[in-house]
Amino acid sequence: MHQLIKDSKSRMDKTIETLRNELANVRSGKATTVLLDSIKVDYYGNMVPLKQVGNISVLDAHTLSVTPWEKQMVQIIDKAILEANLGLNPISDGTNLKIPIPALNEERRKELVKLVKKFGEDSKVAIRNIRRDTNDHLKRELKEKKMSEDQLRDAEGEVQKLTDEHIKLIDDTLKHKEKEIMEV
Repeated sequence: MHQLIKDSKSRMDKTIETLRNELANVRSGKATTVLLDSIKVDYYGNMVPLKQVGNISVLDAHTLSVTPWEKQMVQIIDKAILEANLGLNPISDGTNLKIPIPALNEERRKELVKLVKKFGEDSKVAIRNIRRDTNDHLKRELKEKKMSEDQLRDAEGEVQKLTDEHIKLIDDTLKHKEKEIMEV
């Protein structure tokens, strides 16, 4: 029984981590190196993450900088950023790339908030599915007489408590990201 609850907590924690990773890729109008994490670059025939072929840094609140390890990679990185369809237009000086992060207009901010809410709702559904699976498993344990009804009730209470904590964590994370996106 305790192992089941432990597994449920682990699965719920992974769901929260997945949500945070998805939200990190949502642009908020501020420069962050995470924006470029999804970009792959053709490095001698292999597609590798951008951060493996150069140094990515934040110059200021609205500008990123990419300094490739090899000078001939500048054009390849430039092309990869453009093809990623992130709405970013790198500026090359021959050895480095500066990437201005355009401010988001009100309409785009509202679209991003809707997207963030969708990610949140998907995560809540995943948490509830984990709760349902765990409760079903606990009920099977009861039928097989591996636990008493009191133990089942206690275990279901613990699972519900875990579910409530994780749903609240999702809500808090979404509120924070929403505030970040709507900030001008």
